[in-house]
Amino acid sequence: MAANQVSIDVHDHGMTLDGQKGRVRCNYCGKVMSGFNRLRYHLGWVKGDVSPCVEVRADVKELMRNKLLESKRENLSKEVGEFCHPNLLLKRNWSPHSNDDGNTLETTQTDGCGSKKRANVNCTSKNSEMESVSSSKRKIGSLRATNAIEDPLSREAQKCIGRFFYESGINFSVAKSLSFQKMINATLACGKAGCKIPTPQGLKGWILQEEVKEMQQYVKEIRDSWKRTGCSVILDGWIDGKGQNLINVLADCPQGPIYLRSFDISAYVGDVDAFQLFLDEVIGEIGVENVVQIITYSVSAWMEAAGKQFMEKHRAVFWTVGASHCIALMLEKIGAMDLIKGVLEDAKIITKFLYGHAAVLELLRYHTRGCDLVMPSKIRSAMPFLTLENIMVEKANLKKMCVSSKWNTSIWASSIEGKRVANLVAGSSFWSGATMVLKATIPLVRVLELINEDDKPKLCLIYETMDQAKETIKEGFRNKEAKYMPFWEVIDEIWNQHLHSPLHCAGYYLNPVLTYSSDFSVDVEVSSGLLCTIVHMVEDKHVQDLVMLQIDEYRKAKGAFGEGNAIDQRLNVSPAEWWSNYGGECPELQRVAIRVQSQTCDGASKYGLKRTLAEKLLTNGRNRIEQERLTDLIFVNYNTQLRNFKLGLIDGMVIEEIDPMDEWIVDEATGMDVYRGDATTTSGGAINGAGPSTFHIKQEPGE
Repeated sequence: MAANQVSIDVHDHGMTLDGQKGRVRCNYCGKVMSGFNRLRYHLGWVKGDVSPCVEVRADVKELMRNKLLESKRENLSKEVGEFCHPNLLLKRNWSPHSNDDGNTLETTQTDGCGSKKRANVNCTSKNSEMESVSSSKRKIGSLRATNAIEDPLSREAQKCIGRFFYESGINFSVAKSLSFQKMINATLACGKAGCKIPTPQGLKGWILQEEVKEMQQYVKEIRDSWKRTGCSVILDGWIDGKGQNLINVLADCPQGPIYLRSFDISAYVGDVDAFQLFLDEVIGEIGVENVVQIITYSVSAWMEAAGKQFMEKHRAVFWTVGASHCIALMLEKIGAMDLIKGVLEDAKIITKFLYGHAAVLELLRYHTRGCDLVMPSKIRSAMPFLTLENIMVEKANLKKMCVSSKWNTSIWASSIEGKRVANLVAGSSFWSGATMVLKATIPLVRVLELINEDDKPKLCLIYETMDQAKETIKEGFRNKEAKYMPFWEVIDEIWNQHLHSPLHCAGYYLNPVLTYSSDFSVDVEVSSGLLCTIVHMVEDKHVQDLVMLQIDEYRKAKGAFGEGNAIDQRLNVSPAEWWSNYGGECPELQRVAIRVQSQTCDGASKYGLKRTLAEKLLTNGRNRIEQERLTDLIFVNYNTQLRNFKLGLIDGMVIEEIDPMDEWIVDEATGMDVYRGDATTTSGGAINGAGPSTFHIKQEPGE
């Protein structure tokens, strides 16, 4: 043998130890092992029961590895026979001629005619060859299962099933349920189409990872749009059952809302400086240049102080509280007034009695022709007033019911509860009180419904809409100041202290639908808010001057602003799109207007994200694999829900409707009213409108 040739005999690369039967020492690293067969694995870096040799020469390593792979192919061929697939790289078809750098493997595949052909396949790591070597004891059934997974039809079917699990938060063990398998087989005709029902391992493995990759691409596309439109960072906070203060961080823009991360901020609560560092970390990940405003969930004093400090440090970013939360606080304060509270209590007495007895409910529906007084709603704070509105609509039918023969001959007519309800319905006091309550509250309820109806940016409307709500309340009380002012004072207090932002004024002024209307007016609050927005969003004073000059052109509809298409499209496209199409002659103002009109004014409550998922994620004691998997699950679940909301697929699927009767159930043991629904009120007053999650992650053996 030539001096530069490598011996293929493994005995030339190790030596037997005297007095130690079967023990062999490696000539390169000195490691002792049992037998020359293990030495071959050791030298060839082939995965087995021994660690690889770190000192072996490259030519020896390649020779030993190729010898082992060739031997394994021969053994597997004898056991399972010939098995070829035209599009699938099988481990048993690997060629022994591999590059030592591990970047490319030359493989042989078989075409449909049975002839051999060569293909190059990129490898992701140098160790992929070792990790891919299958056990010589693998049966043909295992190979067929692998082949089924690679089938495009089967893979897509399994991914669709996986999305159902991730979106709904269903326990992965359901995939092993016989009834679930029968359902899928019947639906997809799996037996005929060759589809494979995913296993729990698949749902936690490759299916989840592919879904994560797809969702990451979706999120990236949205993040890329922030450079032009900016985004609103939404903080969705609550206190869990353990007393921890938790936050989900979302970002919203015209392309859609996305979930970013979850945090436990218990250590920061009440500490403005510590919370400031937390906020710096959040917007640092997003890019402060992309953030137009932060929308928070709490009106607490320390959160308000944190907002002021934040805006002093980051002048280009505004701070506000979610509009739905603020309007809910307005309704809550109005509902606590003595006159309002009494009427709502009477309405509760009526509905609890009518819906508490099957026979009475049947009689009610007969007289109302099937219409219900109590109907599910997604806006908890509005439910008492919507129910009262329904009662008022059915006033005549309720009166007829309480004087009907069926009512008078029923046992309920003579009961204490029945007599009380009949007296309320027959009298005038309840109805006059209900009319007063509805005049004061329904305009605010309509604003809530407008904000929650879809995911279109509403910042451009909130200023005008709130002003219209106040005017409607005033007109409802026939402009009598003594009657409407108590309600105005509640609205103004919350508006001025928590909700109002200069961005709202800028959104009002830069909305072409409003600017060019006959009743458009600019008061001190609007003009100062617009100026404040420009000064904060535009640092360069020269550019600020340009923007102010261009505002005059916009207000007077000069140039492209006054052209036919620009006029026609004021009502047909969103304000942000209108500015994008027709604001090109004033590029500095156009940039400001697009970023302002692209923002939302609301928080995260309307999305109905399941907070119990984040609570699980932020619970200690889980191992790293489980934690990473749960992080992926929540990333997919939350962003799927948000994408569905953007696409208008939310109804009946994500945000659970809340039955008002859940709030009016009496605890038989205590006689007290208790709530038995899923939604809860947090410390900041934010609404959690989603039920518990059923995601369950169980550690598998070997993980």
